[in-house]
Amino acid sequence: MKQIAKFCYQKRRFVLIGWVLLLFGLFGLSSVIGGEYKTEFKLPGSESQAALDLLKERGVSERTGFPGQIVFKADQGVNDPAVRQSMESFFAAIKANVEDVSIVRPYAPESSYLIAADDKVAYAEINFSDRKQEVYLADAKEIKKLREAITLPGLQVELGGDIFIDVAEFSSEIIGIIAAVIILLIAFGSLLAMGLPIITALFGIGCGTAIITGFVTNVLSVPEATTQIAAMIGIGVGIDYALFVVTRYRQALHDGREPLGAVMLTLDTAGRAVVFAGLTVVIALLGMFMINLDFVRSISIGAVFAVLMTMLASITLLPAMLGFAGRNIDRFGLPHKTSAAEANTAKSFWYGWSRIIQGHPWIAFFASVAVLIVLAIPVFSLRLGFADAGNRGETDTTRRAYDLLSASFGQGFNGPILVIAEMSGDQDMAALGRLKTALESSKGVASATDPQIIGDRVALFSVFPTTAPQDEETADLVHRMRDQIIPASIIGQSPVVRLTGIAPSVADFSDYMSARLPIFFGAVLVLSFLLLLVIFHSVVVPLKAVVMNMLSIGASFGAIVAIFEWGFFADLIGLGKEGPVEAWAPMMLFAIIFGLSMDYEVFLLTRVREEYDKTGDNTRAVADGLASTGRVISAAAAIMICVFGAFILIPDRNVKLMGFGLAFAIFIDATVVRLILVPATMELLGKANWWAPKWLVKYLPVVHVSNPERNASHPAAAGSARSKKM
Repeated sequence: MKQIAKFCYQKRRFVLIGWVLLLFGLFGLSSVIGGEYKTEFKLPGSESQAALDLLKERGVSERTGFPGQIVFKADQGVNDPAVRQSMESFFAAIKANVEDVSIVRPYAPESSYLIAADDKVAYAEINFSDRKQEVYLADAKEIKKLREAITLPGLQVELGGDIFIDVAEFSSEIIGIIAAVIILLIAFGSLLAMGLPIITALFGIGCGTAIITGFVTNVLSVPEATTQIAAMIGIGVGIDYALFVVTRYRQALHDGREPLGAVMLTLDTAGRAVVFAGLTVVIALLGMFMINLDFVRSISIGAVFAVLMTMLASITLLPAMLGFAGRNIDRFGLPHKTSAAEANTAKSFWYGWSRIIQGHPWIAFFASVAVLIVLAIPVFSLRLGFADAGNRGETDTTRRAYDLLSASFGQGFNGPILVIAEMSGDQDMAALGRLKTALESSKGVASATDPQIIGDRVALFSVFPTTAPQDEETADLVHRMRDQIIPASIIGQSPVVRLTGIAPSVADFSDYMSARLPIFFGAVLVLSFLLLLVIFHSVVVPLKAVVMNMLSIGASFGAIVAIFEWGFFADLIGLGKEGPVEAWAPMMLFAIIFGLSMDYEVFLLTRVREEYDKTGDNTRAVADGLASTGRVISAAAAIMICVFGAFILIPDRNVKLMGFGLAFAIFIDATVVRLILVPATMELLGKANWWAPKWLVKYLPVVHVSNPERNASHPAAAGSARSKKM
């Protein structure tokens, strides 16, 4: 690491030019060879996906894409001649302007069930063929534009379905960067010191984004949200890593080192911590491969590139920038500026805080654990699923369409269960008739349509539950239909009946994720434990880190359940109403939260280990380590919270959940866990923190996370100094 630091410092102009060329070169290549974003949320091997594949295979392509509804309400009645003429003209305009779309009109004789009993509300089913995400969005925009031509008084027309969601143009990343600038100004009190982490993070994120758009899109089906997720993570970790490096550099200058020596020491200590912290994030993100879904792999790869590029910028570009800054790192200071010395002496707040914790370790331990356990209790009520339009704001057209259908037809009309039958002959229609009759008399079923042949030996009919698509009772109905009702009604091998639609797809995805999450969690925990074992040559430290990170993640999940599933404080963050936790959320949140919380663990413990190797005094090492990193961790966490918290302002419930979960987890981890529980447990354990069986240490790979020049100053370091070379 010293050689890298020396090269980047002495050749700083070439390093800076190289990064500029790399950034613009990657963006140039991405604009030329970049692929297209593809949102393919397919679940291979599931019954719902098999049903859609059958429809596509048998030529019913208009049923294989996103479904939607055109819901309309007329005070004069939907059968009023003027209303009917307006709506028929609207349907015809859609058919003329949107390709590969089918519309089941309520005015057709066989579709009278689409008109409510009071004749005031009706809806049309609109079905799209499978297409690219950008085409869906363009088609939805065209249909919204055609709707504006309807001006008949007393006629309200709303659009239901995910493709018609009102998307607000909002860039949360900008708010995150602005917040980072303010926090860094407060932390450093210097414009120059503030600017370096921002510049470093932007270079890393820019290169990572260009790699995603230019290369990853040519290999994998990359959802459009991948770049937003990658940017969100990249901003957080990039600024965190650079903040840690700049802080260490300022302290080295105060200790009397020349700029070159300060850069070399910084990269040999803080730089190593950044590398290992980055590797923990990468391990957590790559763990998502265990889910074995294409769109998850794409998001994982995109986020990994963002982290790797920001990490690389922190250990190459940043040392070069520090070379340009030299001793002027604190120039352009603000009135409140404090020196690096004042922030890291025994008179600092964090040193005093560490002494308070060490003076009352049992109280700190039990109090922090109690807080975490209380926050995690709601996790036992976690219900995976997918929210629907009923959870959106009332200003959204899809929410208004949802409410009209629920009020006039029942909640189940917002998510019919589609029964797809693969026929072998005309005699199979009798079996489907028996199935329909059995379903109509079943608990949880409001009604069912008559089976119809819609393609080459394929029949379809719809079942309308009495409950909403997101309700647990609807998922129970899907399982009951598959396990009991269908086998009892279909005698023999034909027809082959499969269920698809919103509720069956949600049930399949939830079951799939529930089965694989334990494997994913276990793999990430084991790999992270092994990495920390290699770094610290201690069994206790990685075990403690894994347990504490699980506590902070559990607290975050508990808060998510309380707010998003139970509805506590829902109005404060702009939720429409409570609903299940998105089935993908635990996987995504666990990977990101675990990786980021390990960042803080590595930052704190590497500094504690460095002080312990220097003195052999565990109590003093914990106090000095916390005093040295407390301000950095607090500032880094504040930046993360602002970056992630900005996503709560976005109307979409999924984005709100992601932003809140990450922001709350970082807040809990950087306060209750990292600044209370960790120092308390390290004080209680004493030298046992660094215990490992001698036979194990003998076979562990040798790495170095502290300054070897300082290790040799105390005999306690002798046992480990031999292994602190990289």
